[in-house]
Amino acid sequence: MLDAEDKRGLPLGFGMALAQNTEALNHFGSLTKEQQQRVIDRTKTIRSKSEMKQYIAQLAQNPSAFY
Repeated sequence: MLDAEDKRGLPLGFGMALAQNTEALNHFGSLTKEQQQRVIDRTKTIRSKSEMKQYIAQLAQNPSAFY
């Protein structure tokens, strides 16, 4: 994925995919800053849109596996 970030420091692909999954978005918003950073850091190895969507779906389904 592109390494570009939005104003909040979120990688663009992550932010766009997160916005499309309300459950994952709500969960991500409830995390501490440290937990959010761990989730974001794991996106740096994702290389495709489909991988990112899968990552976001997993965040919604099994959030405790991310931190």
